[in-house]
Amino acid sequence: MPKLRHAHRLRHGRYSESGQIYLLTAVSLNREPLFREFRNGRLVVDAFRAAEQEGAATSLAFVVMPDHFHWLIELQNTRLSKLMARTKSRAAVMLNRSTGRQGAVWQPGFHDRAIRKEEDLPAVARYIVANPLRAGLVDKVGNYPLWDAVWL
Repeated sequence: MPKLRHAHRLRHGRYSESGQIYLLTAVSLNREPLFREFRNGRLVVDAFRAAEQEGAATSLAFVVMPDHFHWLIELQNTRLSKLMARTKSRAAVMLNRSTGRQGAVWQPGFHDRAIRKEEDLPAVARYIVANPLRAGLVDKVGNYPLWDAVWL
């Protein structure tokens, strides 16, 4: 497995606060486009929903791209590292089981950014769900199936 030169910086200074809104990003191992197929991407969405049902986070917006995801959440009664570990693990197990593949699905770590209260959350959500448009995957956001936002 290739070592990430800056992975240690992803964890430095991370702080989890219940009720805080975070933008979370995780990337597939070696940027493999595992989620290009709709059914595989839906497994990540199912992992988001499971976290919500467990009371770990409230999903505000997300997009699952072919090789990564962006997830805007309000953290509930857990730590960011635990939320992401469970979500990534759940998605990996489901993906490996459904496709017959084995091994790691995700790069180690994840990126997080706390959203300040004064930021315009619907604008952040629009930016997230417009990722497929900016990547040239679709010509209209509505044509991309793996996104959602509570405001849109």
